[in-house]
Formats: sequence, structure tokens, C-alpha cells
Amino acid sequence: METFLRVLDPIDTSTGGGSASAISGAMAGSLIAMVARLSVPDQEGDVEQEIIDRIFFQSKQLSQMLMQGGEEDAQAFQLIRSAYQLARQTEDEKNLRQQAIQSAWQKATRVPLENAERCIQVYGLGAELVSHANPKAISDLRCGLLLAHAGFFGCLENVKINLPSIKEATISAEIIVKANDLRSQFKSIQLSHDSLSTDL
Repeated sequence: METFLRVLDPIDTSTGGGSASAISGAMAGSLIAMVARLSVPDQEGDVEQEIIDRIFFQSKQLSQMLMQGGEEDAQAFQLIRSAYQLARQTEDEKNLRQQAIQSAWQKATRVPLENAERCIQVYGLGAELVSHANPKAISDLRCGLLLAHAGFFGCLENVKINLPSIKEATISAEIIVKANDLRSQFKSIQLSHDSLSTDL
């Protein structure tokens, strides 16, 4: 909650797009879990109920993880600030400072990448729920899908902006491959669920 309030404060620069995007994914997960709870199949104890229950519990869990992920993103940003403030008078201090800076940038890039992966999981659960959802709650489900969409691409924007600061080529390459793979997964989910259109 503290990170959420800091995101809402335009004067506070300790949080940014990464935290906001993770929180967007968290809200998506909560909405999708809510719709799942409101969606009761025609017959009790059938396979559809098992699907709805699974979507509820997984979405709720991912929502909690993404709220924590928003806090972790803010903490990663603070690590960068702290690393740049380290002493650099001697060669040893300079080396230690540079190592701390690189470690902080890697953390600040991996955290939103992990949050992006959680957002895509939330989106996938929402997409799966569409055909089982209570029609009276379909607008809530679509809002959840839109929030997961925004959270996913927002997290990847955070990855993109931090990536050039990582000097280790193998690590950068690994992150790029993972980000591209997540984009492909997201497109695949969209293509396989034609009913996800949010047009009126």
C-alpha cells in the first residue's frame, strides 16, 4: 500500500513506471479473481467449477505477488541511487562502486522483467475466464484484461530503459531474449482468444 500511495504522489520520485505497472497488474489480478468468484457454473462440482476455482486462486496469488513486485521495483531504484553515492576516492573504492552500480542496474532490470511475466500470467488467466465468466461481470473482466495489458507493456518499458546501463553483454542478451519471448507469448494469447476485443 505504501508503494501505491507513493506512485500517486507526483512529488515522490522514489517510484516510477515500473512500480505503477506492477500495481496495474496487481489490480488486474484482483479483478479477475473477483469475476471468477462471481462466476458460478450451471452444475455444481463439474470441470468448469474446477477451472473457475483455479483461476480465482492463481489470480489472487499473482495479485499479491505483483503488489510485492511493485515494492521490489521501488527498492531496486533506491539501490541504484545508493550505489552512485558510494565513495570513489581510491581504486578499490571505485571498483567496489562500479560493481555495486552494475549489480543495482541488473536488479532494476530483472525485477520488472519478472513482473512482466506475472502480468502475462494474469492476462492469460483472464483470457481463459472469458468463456466461463458471469455475463453481468464481463466489464470488470475486460477492465482486468486492460490493466494486465498495461502492466505487461509498462514493465517491459522499464526493462527497455534500464537495459543499456548493464555493461555485461551476456546478461543483456539473456534479458533481451526473455523479453522477446514474453512478447511472443502475449501475442499468442491474444491471437488464440478472439473474444478479447474491448470494442463497444
